[in-house]
Amino acid sequence: MPESSSQSNSDQRSTPELRGRAGRMLTEKWFSYLCVATATSSVAVLCWLLYSILSHGLPALSWTLLSNPPEPDPEQAGVRPAFFGTVWVCAMCGLMTLPIGIATAILLEEFPPKSKLGGWVYGLIQLNISNLAGVPSVVYGILGLTAFVSMFGLFERDQDSQSSGFELGVTYYNQFFSEGDRAILIPVENVDDKLSVVSEGMEAYTFARDADGATIVDYSKLVPTEINVITYDDPYPEDPAVLENTLFADAEAGRVSQKSWYYFQVPFGRGVLAGAMTLMLVILPVIIISSQEALRAVPSSLRAGALGLGATPWQVVRTVTLPAAIPGIMTGAILAMSRAIGETAPILIIAGIVYIRNAPQHLMDDFTVMPLQIYNWTSRPQEAFHDIAAGGIIILLAILLSFNAIAVLIRQKMQKPLS
Repeated sequence: MPESSSQSNSDQRSTPELRGRAGRMLTEKWFSYLCVATATSSVAVLCWLLYSILSHGLPALSWTLLSNPPEPDPEQAGVRPAFFGTVWVCAMCGLMTLPIGIATAILLEEFPPKSKLGGWVYGLIQLNISNLAGVPSVVYGILGLTAFVSMFGLFERDQDSQSSGFELGVTYYNQFFSEGDRAILIPVENVDDKLSVVSEGMEAYTFARDADGATIVDYSKLVPTEINVITYDDPYPEDPAVLENTLFADAEAGRVSQKSWYYFQVPFGRGVLAGAMTLMLVILPVIIISSQEALRAVPSSLRAGALGLGATPWQVVRTVTLPAAIPGIMTGAILAMSRAIGETAPILIIAGIVYIRNAPQHLMDDFTVMPLQIYNWTSRPQEAFHDIAAGGIIILLAILLSFNAIAVLIRQKMQKPLS
């Protein structure tokens, strides 16, 4: 009798435990179903978006779309300026951000300060980096406008000055139009000088002409010429060849410039360099944080072993820690560059241009990017512009995948010696 009573009590105690275990298994089962359903619905939405873009964009893809500038006619519109603007800005952004971000992460992780004051400063810097990663990109656009475009107003020019600060790789000309309606260019020695009055014997140039006699507007192919200066009391030239080089002494001129591929100015203005540095501010905290996490993932035993063999701290970083962390660093770089390529708000604030017909020729040149051009087309009511906007999205995805492929190749290349 006592044995049966104890067995009954044992069964009563085990029943709630079995029921609790069954409840937990049922909850786990339904949770796994929920996760699968969520992932499936997300992938389904992504596939539907890709199908929608491809179905509208693939028919619109053509050499005209890739090589032409924006046009009012959707049949002739293209993305060439925006395409090269995106490549210029993102390439410069990556070249500047990766070295700075990786170097900062190495300094913070591998060479931490040992003093109490240094530790306090280290914590403050780390806190600011974490906070900057969540700042909206439009704030960085305003910061870039103040810091890079205008340099905090430190180079504001006078009303009578034509220059905007320091310039390199530019030649200015006073451009006159002769009585034969031909452009006459006279070099300017001092850019701050007012438009000069012409006189006999001045150094002058004209644009070259092709075989059909059409003018070639190319400052690298200027042709020296002699100008004929007259006043209102002088007889008017009858020879057409002389008339093409004839100017009145009080003729009005306009200021034009020839800028080389290495043209540089301070402040940077609304050019490619200012846009790239603004995007650098946007993704730099992400690069630093991801690089720090990659460095922390490297086993400390590798560092200890290298130090035990007599390597200096920098040799440990250069030959052991950094090569081991490169795959993680490149993964963070892929995510950061993906964000930079799709950013619109800071570029709109910096560039201030949505419609532009020319691709950038140097780092100070005006530019636009693919997201701005796509937004411009999607905001129009014509259905044809929506189709070429879908084609532009496909081209933008191709640029994104190209940058990501470069990062993946670097990651795989740096991973081989460690394996």
